[in-house]
Amino acid sequence: MKCNIPLIKYLLPVVLMFLNGCKMMTPLPAPTSLQAPRTFLERMDSSSVGGMTIRNFFTDSYLVALLDTALIRNPDLAVAQQRIAQARADLQERSGALWPTVDAEISGGVRRFGEYTMDGVGNYDTNFSDNINPDQRMTNPLPDYFVGARSTWEADIWGKLRTRRKAAYLRFLATENGRQLVQTTLVADIARLYYELLTLDNQLEIIQRNAVLQQQALETIIIQKEGGRANELAVRQFAAQLLNTQSLEIQIRQQILEIETRINTLMGRFSQPIVRGNPILDQKLPQSIGVGIPAEMLRRRPDVQQAELELKANQEELQAARLSFLPSLNITAYTGLNAFRSAVLLNPGSLAFGLLGGLTAPILNRQALRANQNRAQARSLEALYSYNKTILEAYQESALLMGTIDNLKKISALKTQETSELQQGVSISNDLYLAGYASYLEVITAQRSVLSAELEQTTIRQREFSALIDLYRSLGGGWE
Repeated sequence: MKCNIPLIKYLLPVVLMFLNGCKMMTPLPAPTSLQAPRTFLERMDSSSVGGMTIRNFFTDSYLVALLDTALIRNPDLAVAQQRIAQARADLQERSGALWPTVDAEISGGVRRFGEYTMDGVGNYDTNFSDNINPDQRMTNPLPDYFVGARSTWEADIWGKLRTRRKAAYLRFLATENGRQLVQTTLVADIARLYYELLTLDNQLEIIQRNAVLQQQALETIIIQKEGGRANELAVRQFAAQLLNTQSLEIQIRQQILEIETRINTLMGRFSQPIVRGNPILDQKLPQSIGVGIPAEMLRRRPDVQQAELELKANQEELQAARLSFLPSLNITAYTGLNAFRSAVLLNPGSLAFGLLGGLTAPILNRQALRANQNRAQARSLEALYSYNKTILEAYQESALLMGTIDNLKKISALKTQETSELQQGVSISNDLYLAGYASYLEVITAQRSVLSAELEQTTIRQREFSALIDLYRSLGGGWE
């Protein structure tokens, strides 16, 4: 049997090309991602606070009103919304690449053929033919008119274009999760600032109340000095303590002004007073907090979802970069009226059409495609590392906040008892001083201690709310 060597020589590159295509079309194996632990501080619940809506989680109607306004007017959310619009446009563009492009065309031109060219000689001789009518005789220069449509289409035989469309779709979903992430952060920031504002209000009230008591103590010590029962040093000490408390009041007022400004900025409006609800100590904390199953908790977080979608999108981009090495089937077509005389352009005889299809594949200069593949592979690995980091940080953050909330509750209970004891101590020290059984330094110390304890008690309550708000955000709450 004879072997057709020339035929094999031409068919061998084609066979190798298609074998390489089979390799390129094989989906990439999914990279290994970090797995969250099955237990979560040994506390698993059927529900999670992350699944609660904003109105159900926050019971203060004034805070909810602030959040409603912020979700409408916040500039960062508006920017995130425009990023979604951009991603949607990218998806539309890549979806449109799957379909043929059809362009309407009206064109005109002119050509002059040289006398010693094939066209020049052929056209010259054709004009003497008896088979053509006067309208078919060609001039030199020769005009060219066309009215019709042209179309180009790359047939997606390997799925390259569909892979790119899928990557764009995943990125579109990722931008939506990015907007949700901005919203959860916004809700947490405003709520945290709101409770900080309530804390400062309470601290201001404490300072003002203690300033009144210190003013009364100063007046008493002045009277005792005039009666010879106290000296000038005692008067100076009480006066200095009152001045220190008054300076604290001014500092608190400045902090209130700064926080109100920050809240108004987040709400996208100019500065105006922030209406508040009940004092911080009257605000209710939930008795129990459900965290849910770790995997479900992590799946709710917008940043985890966004990182996961970005990872999948980069994997699709890498697959599309690999498929770019395969041949492309391109089809071009046109139809319309074509003539070299404008007078006969609309004549039915001027109807023309054409169709051309072919496979094109990179052979020599493949470095650009290889560089694109390497870039896509590096981005895919970067997305994987970012995804694993996001999962790790999300889990660690939530675990830390759960422990923080438990410890703050214990500290708050002890601090309440401490404050009660110190308040009684102030009353006792005043009575003992008037009876001559305590020095003025003991009175000053008692007043300073109770002021510090009351301020710290308020701060602890504010930290409880901040930790709870952060836990709500870390469990994926605040965006529904």
